[in-house]
Amino acid sequence: MTHGKNRPRRQGEKPLCNEGERLQKVLARAGYGSRRQIESLIEQGRIQLNRRTARLGDRVRPGDRVKVSGKLVPASRLRGKQTRLLAYHKPVGEICTRRDPENRPTVFENLPRLRGGRWIAIGRLDINTSGLLLFTTDGELANRLMHPSQQIEREYAVRVRGEVNEEILANLRQGVLLDDGPARFERIEDAGGEGSNHWYHVIVCEGRNREVRRLWESQGVTVSRLIRVRFGTVTLPRNLRPGQWRELDPDTVFMNERR
Repeated sequence: MTHGKNRPRRQGEKPLCNEGERLQKVLARAGYGSRRQIESLIEQGRIQLNRRTARLGDRVRPGDRVKVSGKLVPASRLRGKQTRLLAYHKPVGEICTRRDPENRPTVFENLPRLRGGRWIAIGRLDINTSGLLLFTTDGELANRLMHPSQQIEREYAVRVRGEVNEEILANLRQGVLLDDGPARFERIEDAGGEGSNHWYHVIVCEGRNREVRRLWESQGVTVSRLIRVRFGTVTLPRNLRPGQWRELDPDTVFMNERR
């Protein structure tokens, strides 16, 4: 068994240089939270580096031992395996938590198992919404893609019930006041249909809770079906059935956002 810099590097790993990488960057990549969240844990004294309490500015080098809240971080996670990214077609009825006290199905149950890591959802969809949901092994990437400053487009196909006139569409484009502040659709496109089967495609640039539904409801219109069909540059594949996932290349997807 070999340790430290004498251990041969496995395919797909990112080597730690002799100077090491900042502790918060390594742990964020390993899925323990965003860099800011890791920094907060360091300030709280909840992270140990080689049997001492870690400090901001510490770097991780080959062979170092790191504990988070008293639990040893597996060496495989510290070595920085290549970031993975999945597109998942969430069906109606699944929730976006790891465990549910009511034993309802969760989105994590259908994902491939990881060794020494965990899948992190990039945003959420409510139980009655289906469509594209992204997962990654990189906590920092997930946090960045969810941050409002990135202004990443989320596109939804919406089936509505109720009369929709030009005044309503104008209100939704210009913005309305919701309980948590003003909101609007960046774009609205009529996708056809009649009566209770009329569809629209709408785009928002935030991930606020039930934002699409609440915007329509503010105009007295009920959403009867909601499907997320795009997140940023990723479109829901037509042949990806509900409950199925597909691996994506994170080096080409969200290229601009990762700079």
